[in-house]
Amino acid sequence: MSLRIVGDTNIDFLGKRRAAYVGAILVVLLGLVAVGILMTGGGNLSIQFVGGSQVEGHFAQAVDISEIREALSSAGLGDAEIVHLQGRRQEHSFLIRFKAEQMETTQRAQHVLAALAQFFPDNVFTREYVHDVGPAVGATLKQDTFKAIAISLIGILIYVAIRFDLRFGLTATLATFHDVMAVMAFTYLIGMQIDILVVSAILTVAGYSLTDKVVVYDRIRENLRKFQRKSDFLPGVNRSINEVLSRTIMTGMATLSVLVVMLFFAGPVLFDFSLVLLTGILVGTYSSCFVAAPIYVDWENRRPKRFKA
Repeated sequence: MSLRIVGDTNIDFLGKRRAAYVGAILVVLLGLVAVGILMTGGGNLSIQFVGGSQVEGHFAQAVDISEIREALSSAGLGDAEIVHLQGRRQEHSFLIRFKAEQMETTQRAQHVLAALAQFFPDNVFTREYVHDVGPAVGATLKQDTFKAIAISLIGILIYVAIRFDLRFGLTATLATFHDVMAVMAFTYLIGMQIDILVVSAILTVAGYSLTDKVVVYDRIRENLRKFQRKSDFLPGVNRSINEVLSRTIMTGMATLSVLVVMLFFAGPVLFDFSLVLLTGILVGTYSSCFVAAPIYVDWENRRPKRFKA
């Protein structure tokens, strides 16, 4: 006997689809604005996309971020971003990064190390990792990233179209696009820095969202054989969503429990990755019920002679 988080439900998901459409359109528009700003070089893009440098290392003794910032400011690097890397094997570990336009010389990392050595003569900073990205490389990587997201959405369309049919494929792609745009809007609104890890999380969200929608669509397709009249269609789709609701909640809760642990205990490096995944799973679960299935229903209702009168 399978475990059920919720019992038999009779939620009218489709009855709320008009309000859900309005919310979905607003979310997609906001996401498109965020993508447009990021594509033109605005927003909080990491050095991986705009060029710059980052230095990772650890001090021999405890040090405060304000002291590090004072040391860098004295060397003309006051705009550097400083992250305390807690939970590392080495204590007192820090990540220092700044974008290319903040300093024209190609010796950025050397300037950081020299400033720290001069300001902390009795507290040695041991370099563990140095990464330099030129502006041209960053621009290419940014273009390739958005291409990867677009290709993933096209792949979703093809897969679901083969797995079910073209209507399911198109509606699943539209709903997944909504989920990706929702996550993009969220990251932009909170000022999250967009780096490779965040992009990986967004692509993972697209995959998770697709899987959730396939489960819902699979139950709808099974029940389609029972729909003889048009009057059976909406109640039947509603019933299909309710039938897989417990499975959807259980899967989401299992994944979310891991992400919550990562969010609070994995450290700052994985914090943004975990937060994006957590947000994406919540949005993806919502859109499977309130966006994907309703779009499919409204499409089917416009097909002539789909059901008997």
